[in-house]
Amino acid sequence: MNNGYINYDKIIVYYAWGDVNGDSVPDLLYLIGTKDGTSPYIQNITLLIQDGRTGIITSVPLCANSGYNPRIFLGDFTGNGINDIMVSIDSGGSGAIMYHCIYSFTNNIPRLIFDYNDYNNMYNYEINYKDDYKVEALSNINDNLYIIDISLKSDDYLNEIYNKDGTLKELISGFVNPLSGMYPVDFDGDGVYELLAYQKIAGRYNADSLGYFLNTLKWDNVRFVLDNQNIAILGYTA
Repeated sequence: MNNGYINYDKIIVYYAWGDVNGDSVPDLLYLIGTKDGTSPYIQNITLLIQDGRTGIITSVPLCANSGYNPRIFLGDFTGNGINDIMVSIDSGGSGAIMYHCIYSFTNNIPRLIFDYNDYNNMYNYEINYKDDYKVEALSNINDNLYIIDISLKSDDYLNEIYNKDGTLKELISGFVNPLSGMYPVDFDGDGVYELLAYQKIAGRYNADSLGYFLNTLKWDNVRFVLDNQNIAILGYTA
C-alpha cells in the first residue's frame, strides 16, 4: 500500500492504494472535496474507490464531509484479512475534536462499521470535584470510577476552588470532550488493528485539562466494543 497527499488546490485532497475488496488486486481510493478560495477548509468530502481489476468507481458518502486535513488509513480491523478504510478529518475547533469513519468494502459493498457520532453518544462520563483536592471521573459505559488527585495544581488554582481545610467552596462539575483522536494500533501483533480513542477530561473550562480517557476498542464480529480503558493524568507544576 502506498499513500500520499496532493495539494489542496486540487479537487483530490488525498489518495491511497490498497486492496479493499478482497480480490488481491490493489484498488485506488480518493478523497475529493471543494474549497473556498485559499482556505484549507474542505467541504463536500466524498470517498471514491476505483476497483483495481475492473476500473469501476464507487462513490461512498461519509459520516462527516467537511473539515481540515482529510486522510485515509487502510488496515484490517475486522480480522477477515482485507483492508478496511478509516477516514479521519480534523474539525479545526478549539477542542481538537476529530471525525472518524471506518468502512468495509469487501466484495465491493461499502458498509459503515464505525461512526464517530455513535461513539460519542455511547461513551459519556461524569466529572465531579470532591473534597481533599480530588476529582471523580465516572465512565458510564462500564461503570468504572477513577479518582484524579489535583493537589499538585498551583496554589492560585486550588485556592479558587477549595477552602483552607480542603473542602469545596461550591459544587463543581467538569466534562469530557467528544472524540479528539483515534489511532489504529495492533496491540497483540496479530495483523488486526484495534482502535485507541482519546477523550480529554476538562475541569471548569476546556483549557483546564485534567487528563484523558483512553479507550481501546476491538471488533467483536458485529461492532467495535470496549476492550480496555485507562486514564492518562497530566503532570502539574506547583
